Amino acid sequence: MGDELRVGFLGFGFIGKVHAFGYRTMPFHYPSLPGARFVAVCTSREETAAEAKAGFGFERTASDFREITEADDVDVVHIATPNRYHRDALLSAIAAGKHIYCEKPLVADLAEAREVGGALSGSGYSATAQMVLQNRFSPATMRARELVEDGFLGDVLSFRAAYLHSGSADPGAPLKWKLSKDEAGGGVLFDLGSHIIDVVQTLTGEFAEVDCRTKIAWPERKSLDGRAEKVEAEDLAVVTARTGGGALGTVEATKIATGTLDELRYEIHGTEGALRFNSMRPSWLEVYSAAASPGPTGGDKGWKAIDTACYYPEPAAKFPGPKFALGWIRTHCACLANFVAGVAEGRTVEPSLEVGIRLHEVMDACYRSASSGGMVAVR
Repeated sequence: MGDELRVGFLGFGFIGKVHAFGYRTMPFHYPSLPGARFVAVCTSREETAAEAKAGFGFERTASDFREITEADDVDVVHIATPNRYHRDALLSAIAAGKHIYCEKPLVADLAEAREVGGALSGSGYSATAQMVLQNRFSPATMRARELVEDGFLGDVLSFRAAYLHSGSADPGAPLKWKLSKDEAGGGVLFDLGSHIIDVVQTLTGEFAEVDCRTKIAWPERKSLDGRAEKVEAEDLAVVTARTGGGALGTVEATKIATGTLDELRYEIHGTEGALRFNSMRPSWLEVYSAAASPGPTGGDKGWKAIDTACYYPEPAAKFPGPKFALGWIRTHCACLANFVAGVAEGRTVEPSLEVGIRLHEVMDACYRSASSGGMVAVR
């Protein structure tokens, strides 16, 4: 590979472009990492692949994903397609020993996730593979994780977290692929829930049991071509979860939260302290220490806002600098840089594909709970 990764993209819609943007901006933030050569792109329609080739510098287009996953001149495979296409691409890329950067969720259901897990363990796969769970890579959440690992919270007692969107609050919103169980495998739990569950588990420990309720706001929506179609994927999922350590809390994922934009938030309470974060105020992590001294007029007790802004560690600390406000797409660049560093150094990285498999175990338990109406164990 030398100083350049030869990359191929499966899918080049919105999120594929985000991946490409990460590569193009990476030299500004991470100048020591290898660059990227855009070798090939495969999309569901020839015209979109041709547009990607013309507009983003891909050397060729492909009509079959295997022309990328099994190509001798491709080192890294980006999987940015609808969920139901992930499995075959992953199995092919694993068999070919490619480095893999895969969008969440890993696949379309737990059975497929376990099949991918079997391929990883049974093939001697030794390349670098990572899930795109970029919310781990905001400076505030990175700082929150440091505090948790340093014992700032003590024993975690409870938590409440949510990922709020309003894109489906309008009954006239069209039935796009993320609202189709055929294409996505699940609804908002897969799309947004995978992100917030991952963040919460990273900070509190893995879920041992869950109780989930889901809601479809409108049972019928118009497809993009104007046909009325039945909606089978949920717009809202509310989960009560208990961690292996005994902490109890709630997680909500919704696209019918009227008035919200892209709001990921969490609050965690422990025996020694608490912390909270809202992605719409990305420059601050709020913390509370139970050890702070009280006084007649309050003393040092109370919530404090820690400046986290753009505080990335070296080599990314200098551009644009720590004092500037964080942008959503910057977390994607940091997530991709984590992967590229692993590729360059020949090591594994987190969040791995195994993290994606464990997320499917949690989300499958949520759907089983929604069907049964009670608390169920995560397998």
